[in-house]
Amino acid sequence: MASAVSPSSRENQHSPELRAAARHLGRRRFLTVTGAAAALAFATNLPGTGVAHAAELDARRITENPFTLGVASGDPQPGSALLWTRLAPQPFAADGGLPAERVQVEWQVAHDSRFRRIARRGTTIAHPEFNHSVHVEADHLGEDRVYYYRFRVGSWISPTGRTRTAPGRGAKLSGLKLAAVSCQAYHDGYWTAYKHLAEEDLDVVFHLGDYLYEYAVTSAGGNRNYTDRVLPDHYNRETVTLDDYRMRYGLYKSDPDLMAAHAAHPFVVTWDDHETENNYAGDTPENSVPPEEFLLRRAAAYRAYWENQPLRRPQQPTGPDMQLHRRLHFGRHAQFDILDTRQYRSNQAYGDGWRTPGPESEDPARTMTGASQERWLTDGWKASRARWNVVPQQVVFARRNHPTAGNTTVSMDSWDGYPASRSRVLAGVESAGIENFMVLTGDVHVSYALDIHRDPADPATPVVGTEIVTTSISSGRDGSERPANWADYLARNPHLKHYNGQRGYVTVELARDHARADFRTVPYILRPGAPVATAASFVVEAGNPGLRPA
Repeated sequence: MASAVSPSSRENQHSPELRAAARHLGRRRFLTVTGAAAALAFATNLPGTGVAHAAELDARRITENPFTLGVASGDPQPGSALLWTRLAPQPFAADGGLPAERVQVEWQVAHDSRFRRIARRGTTIAHPEFNHSVHVEADHLGEDRVYYYRFRVGSWISPTGRTRTAPGRGAKLSGLKLAAVSCQAYHDGYWTAYKHLAEEDLDVVFHLGDYLYEYAVTSAGGNRNYTDRVLPDHYNRETVTLDDYRMRYGLYKSDPDLMAAHAAHPFVVTWDDHETENNYAGDTPENSVPPEEFLLRRAAAYRAYWENQPLRRPQQPTGPDMQLHRRLHFGRHAQFDILDTRQYRSNQAYGDGWRTPGPESEDPARTMTGASQERWLTDGWKASRARWNVVPQQVVFARRNHPTAGNTTVSMDSWDGYPASRSRVLAGVESAGIENFMVLTGDVHVSYALDIHRDPADPATPVVGTEIVTTSISSGRDGSERPANWADYLARNPHLKHYNGQRGYVTVELARDHARADFRTVPYILRPGAPVATAASFVVEAGNPGLRPA
């Protein structure tokens, strides 16, 4: 649904500090993202400046539950857990219903859910500059252990969360079970899949992007068609400013099924486009606004993303820049290289969309990840001693030929639109001698199981890896088991072993001798209460790439 006020006109509602920074920079300097970040850093209102010196709020003044957005944990490390919450007695308000004052928050980590055996405890400050969000790095815990955690403010106690630390770098594991999720448009339906995900036995969940959508949400919650509540009018417009993004996270994170999934499992998150704006590329927006205006919007979106996700300190943004790519180890069993394929990419070739490949898309200078992230990825493989090397990222990696007559057409927004960048990554896999290479992907609102060939355009070349694409949690509404192009897609893509258009998630079990993917789907989301089922299962033998039905 269209916004009541256009995004371009609402750009003018950015804070005066950010707009002043933009006016003092020339267009050429703003085209360099690093330069923009440096210029905007002073205006990001970090604790230690401005209202950070305001008095501390007496917690007895908080008369409403401040834990309306639940709790979360993320990025598990050996002996360390990252714990998150955000204080918001009024979750749909820009300030969360709290004054611009600091709030002292107590936290506890325990061996048991009743908190009789406390492992660690402490206090931290919820700063108004960070929208009263809390990121606690609880260290000195045991490796590869389950823990329970909670927060307290005054007389208010948060829900209990369950998390897990990673095993030590040298640990040899018998197995590891993860889930991958993506694409949760609030206005497209209910998040029943998260209710079922919360009940799975998992070590970690990877969210592969589109946690948030910038599009308007009506007072009835779009296709949720609420009859028992009315959402505030400010949701019925596109997100542009920092307040917009903060309030949208308040809406999304208030969903009980999402809160249950976060409380049950540690999440590892990475964004795609909609956390900022549809199909943006680096500092190039989807719409024709000046680059300085888009970077102000990107700074707001990145700031709100960090505030509302269980991320560690190295991921804290500076202006419109945020290092989201990072590496996690689960003993010697699995290495996870989490990518960011939005912030550094070249602009989509041929104006985006489905196009016939040509000189523009095949230009060797084009990049999906940026040169620095690409080197980080391939250098990490050279040093890897893991049995499984997994890359959680956003857009489809393998070749995907659109089932249309005539010329081959591929998506300019996926890795098909950046074939030279993909070839360099695959060369890095081969150079490092990686045998068990797996890509986890979201974005497309359907589930795929794909073999990755040495030359993705030539299915006669050897299979070098596996791509598991999870469907959406809600984006695309109910969907169907076999979309209209199901047969044509399978015929045009012999390396495509599975295609399903329903909502859900995927679980992947990494055993020592094989990997197993189970595609979990729900039959509907336009009303709550759908059951979950396994639509298909596939295995890959360790050291022998190629998908086979389980």
